[in-house]
Amino acid sequence: MTGTTTTQEPSARPAGLPALITHHIDGRAVPSLGGETFPVLDPVTNEPYTRCAAGQSADVDRAVGAARRAFAEGPWPRLKARERSRILYRIAEGIEAADARLAELEAYDTGLPITQARGQAHRAAENFRFFADMIVAGHEDAFQVGEDQVNHVIRKPIGVAGLITPWNTPFMLESWKLAPALASGCTVVLKPAEWSPLSASLLPEIMAEAGVPAGVFNVVHGIGEEAGAALVDHPRVPLISFTGETTTGRIIAENAAKHLKALSMELGGKSPCVVFADADLDAAVDAAVFQIFSLNGERCTAGSRLLVERPVYDQVVARVAERARNVRIGLPGDPDTELGALIHPEHYARVREYIEIGQREGARLVAGGDRPQGLPEGNFLNATVFADVKPTDRIFQEEIFGPVLCVTPFDTDDEAVELANATAYGLAAYIWTNNLSRANTLAREIESGMLWINSQNVRDLRTPFGGVKASGIGREGGRHSIDFYSESHIVHTALRRLPVPRFGTGPAKTPEAPQAPETPGARLG
Repeated sequence: MTGTTTTQEPSARPAGLPALITHHIDGRAVPSLGGETFPVLDPVTNEPYTRCAAGQSADVDRAVGAARRAFAEGPWPRLKARERSRILYRIAEGIEAADARLAELEAYDTGLPITQARGQAHRAAENFRFFADMIVAGHEDAFQVGEDQVNHVIRKPIGVAGLITPWNTPFMLESWKLAPALASGCTVVLKPAEWSPLSASLLPEIMAEAGVPAGVFNVVHGIGEEAGAALVDHPRVPLISFTGETTTGRIIAENAAKHLKALSMELGGKSPCVVFADADLDAAVDAAVFQIFSLNGERCTAGSRLLVERPVYDQVVARVAERARNVRIGLPGDPDTELGALIHPEHYARVREYIEIGQREGARLVAGGDRPQGLPEGNFLNATVFADVKPTDRIFQEEIFGPVLCVTPFDTDDEAVELANATAYGLAAYIWTNNLSRANTLAREIESGMLWINSQNVRDLRTPFGGVKASGIGREGGRHSIDFYSESHIVHTALRRLPVPRFGTGPAKTPEAPQAPETPGARLG
């Protein structure tokens, strides 16, 4: 069975949707100064269900001004760590209290299956609790220099943090940036992705009820080339944290360079999942299918390239293709749905174009590639698997960011490493083998910021998150996030009077003019 054969019905529209999604600036819901808006689409029908304020440079300037005043004059950066921690805990409680509403809005707005959207509130709340604990337990370094001097570090929040978040799992990824930024004492201006602005509208009330002062947390919606660009270019925003695709990341880096802004950017991925013949194939197939088809395949760390050792290649291809053909595609609000609607018609067209490219380049389509039966409208696509994908194929090299898996054989360990490293990306990687010596040897040779051995993508919040090559710069997570949103100010204190060379204590002398050389070419002494 491929996809679903049910008759499509209208998606359940959540009650109480706003007629206009507004900005949140200095503690108030406000429209754009010029009245600009844009439509927000339901992925199941591609029909607008509301409009969203389209921020311009003036709106960004207003939000940055509020954030700057709250930083310079307000209590937030000056609160003791325990006081900020209590507020962050209340934010976490507010998020969990909104769990059902958040899942409902996230599924409707993004097309994610409701069962997968339900985990977002817990993950988001845990981000706030983790950093609330971290700032209380944190400590600074001190160094004694013999008996003469003590040096100690003061950690200070940098200022206004510009946060630009993506459209996939938007609420959870917003919390991933907001929690450490607020914990560090920064004030923030958040620019959510224009394709999925709805769930961010829950944050202002949660923040206010938790006790976050006005101006500390600000939201400006809008198109990336307008609101996002204005935030990156604003001279009073000293750092930008961005998650998104690589082309946009390059533009941000270029525009931020003139201000010498601090940047943390998690960008695209084309992550390899390397399966050896001695692996637990049941577990490896489970992980490979889950990683590429969960969250509609719209995840940066998806194992989108499945590299399989040749003795088990045909078997793995057959098993993965069969599983893909039985993935349940359906309406996002249906609890039986495993793969919902892709987020936007532009993205849907892009993924479909890559499927056509794969077929033209000669890859063997073994599952999917078409629209499911019974779902004639919206951005629905059957789970898709290509076999015999060559490393020169575009579908091997380029990020598709959808439910499309590319399978390629290899013969040796060296070839596996060569194939794993054969793209411009280096975000995540996965190795499946029962030979842990081999696994750890390859783990050093594969170019990725993160790597899992015999595991799907399960993370500890203390670990660094980020990629290499075209997958980004910088690391966030744990102390790495605190390091990004704060600066270390070193103070040197003398314990006794130290001797200082005494310049200027003797009579001034007039320097003698050098004598001209007596003959051409003679050297001065």
